Amino acid sequence: MTDNRKTLENLQTAVSMELAAANQYLLHILTTENWGLDKLATKMRAEMLEELGHAEEYARRMIFLGGVPVMTAAKTPTSSQSLQEMFEADLVDEKEAITFYSTAAREADDAQDIGTRGLFERTALDEEGHMSWLELQLSLLQRMGEPAFIAMQINATAAE
Repeated sequence: MTDNRKTLENLQTAVSMELAAANQYLLHILTTENWGLDKLATKMRAEMLEELGHAEEYARRMIFLGGVPVMTAAKTPTSSQSLQEMFEADLVDEKEAITFYSTAAREADDAQDIGTRGLFERTALDEEGHMSWLELQLSLLQRMGEPAFIAMQINATAAE
């Protein structure tokens, strides 16, 4: 059997990163709800659930490989004072995640662990999708201005 210490280390890092992302999205949900942006809060809830799903997949893979996942977030969520600040901070996190998952996929491939490699690759692709969405939101904010962008994030019933 091959030495899977590096793979387990990368899987643990992934668990912690995904739990941190889920916590960050939970704070975003609460913040955007407080700002009256219910459509954006709904989007953030979907992102939170996706990140929790990733954490579960990584923890499950760790157990399959004989490891014991530690369910601790990599960092504490940070609050944002504006949508631009929120999107920019998330964009930094997504870019870091893509770099990590790409490297982890190569390392899993080097260890001839195709299952873990595939998991890291799928997550890297998910994170690319998040990055693209965040870049679009920042572009829309710039082109439309914050008031028009905010108006798009409110359901008619929420404004009543």
